[in-house]
Amino acid sequence: MTLGMGAAIFGCAGPALLPAERAFFRDADPFGFILFARNVETPDRLRRLTADLRDVVGREAPVLIDQEGGRVQRLRAPYWRDWLPPLDAVAGFQRVEDAARAMQLQARIIAAELRAVGIDANCAPVADVARETTHPFLKNHCYGTDPAVVSAVARAVADGCLAGGVLPVVKHMPGHGLSVMDTHHDLPTVRVGRAELQAVDFAPFRALADLPMAMTAHIVFSDYDDRPATQSPTMIKVIRDEIGFHGLLLTDDLNMEALQGSLASRTAASLAAGCDIALHCKGDLAQMVEVATAAGEMRPDTRARAMAALAARRPAPEVDIAGLEADLAALHRRTAHA
Repeated sequence: MTLGMGAAIFGCAGPALLPAERAFFRDADPFGFILFARNVETPDRLRRLTADLRDVVGREAPVLIDQEGGRVQRLRAPYWRDWLPPLDAVAGFQRVEDAARAMQLQARIIAAELRAVGIDANCAPVADVARETTHPFLKNHCYGTDPAVVSAVARAVADGCLAGGVLPVVKHMPGHGLSVMDTHHDLPTVRVGRAELQAVDFAPFRALADLPMAMTAHIVFSDYDDRPATQSPTMIKVIRDEIGFHGLLLTDDLNMEALQGSLASRTAASLAAGCDIALHCKGDLAQMVEVATAAGEMRPDTRARAMAALAARRPAPEVDIAGLEADLAALHRRTAHA
């Protein structure tokens, strides 16, 4: 891997790389890539795209996607399985142990589907603790309202990903559940005190602090700082010191309107605050050039965390999908008859 690797993850415009994108990615050498529904047609075309992305940077760069279930899944029928929204899936079980086991099995099946098309990182688990007031955009892809339940299910999802050779990206540190706004459009301010934040919202992230990668929340925690966590040195210090996460820290998408200013200023502020990687999802080439210029090359500490994260990526193992599905179905039957 080159010493000049860029401190960014980028999307691309469509289901095949454009010549201009190839040239840009070759020069910018981003740490990795992220895919969306616009990039997905057939399994064969998706395999070609992931291979081309890695070929253009000359290494096994991580390729990320959001494949949680419900509204937030980019691979869908008829080629891939559709899943319930996570909040509904977890609520269907009476026992936490059964919910966690079911979500682990689901994550393991998802991991097999991802690796089959060259994707090796999933932006999951979601460790945000939902509230009654949580914005609907986020709420149905949380796992629950109890931090202990969220911690158990999130750990199970992460374990399922890792067992299938897929890196989990836990989100959204240090906690998104108190947001009553959609950060794609607005910047939420959380006015809850530190004691509740530490006991509830931060707790699942402390339980998952050993995971290799995480994504930030574009949220202001007013008891700590008046800047969104992604751009707050204070909140990054909370993530590193109080939560204890020392893995690779990605920003949430820098195009989200919770953040202000140009993409260059958003990128610079996020990395200056202590984020490791600037995440830009839109696939707009001019915007990617702006982000890449502002992000520059990885710092030595970022590079060390990036290499440690990639070291957790295992080869895709052989898997008995029918057996996993049978185990999952048995769990659902047992719950239905309880």
